[in-house]
Amino acid sequence: MSPPVFVADRAVLAAGTEVRLTGPEGHHAAAVRRIAVGERVMLTDGAGLVVRAETLEVHRDEVLFSVLGRSEVPAGEPRLVVVQALPKGERGEVAVETLTEVGVDVIVPWAASRCVTRWRDERGAKALGRWRSTAREAGKQSRRPWFPEVSDLASTADVVRLLADAALGIVLHEEADLPLSAAVLPTFGTVVVVVGPEGGLSAEEREAFAGAGATAYLLGPTVLRTSTAGTVAAAVLLAATPRWSPSPHP
Repeated sequence: MSPPVFVADRAVLAAGTEVRLTGPEGHHAAAVRRIAVGERVMLTDGAGLVVRAETLEVHRDEVLFSVLGRSEVPAGEPRLVVVQALPKGERGEVAVETLTEVGVDVIVPWAASRCVTRWRDERGAKALGRWRSTAREAGKQSRRPWFPEVSDLASTADVVRLLADAALGIVLHEEADLPLSAAVLPTFGTVVVVVGPEGGLSAEEREAFAGAGATAYLLGPTVLRTSTAGTVAAAVLLAATPRWSPSPHP
């Protein structure tokens, strides 16, 4: 079984032969996860720095580790961005959790015209905070050295700009002629995948995305919920890249 993962600032992880984990992560390691002296863990800043460590001391709200080794894990290529139309209720966090687990690099919440859910004012800020917290926890659970970025809420105009700048722009649509498995992925650069809302994309959105150079692809023979479609699409795409090739654990 792979070791548990805890998060610390890069400055704490980058220097010295010992790392003292304090704050919420220290409390979680000591009081919730109940790390034992001698147990090995992985520490990361969520931005590529990985520290292999062994537990030296456990206190009430902090843990002291001995550094066994450090490594810098490069970011994966091509970079995968999923634009996720806002789902209803808790399905947003479900989407973020599984997108993180599968290996997406950036998650962009999108206020599509047919979204029932709307992020406004304080409610929107809280929802965005939950998405970011979910991504962080899912990154730890899935042992990722790089945690995904969850961007601010995007408008359709923002998504158009993302697609125009991408090496490959993909729009999932149930009436597309091309299967997603036929997409030819770039070796480097950014792949942007747009996942529409439960009510589907409007004609105006489809036209704007096509004008930005995006291609519509069919995910499969069935229609998936918006909260699961992005994860399935990401798996199809990542399986076609070297990113899912077996590699030693850092």
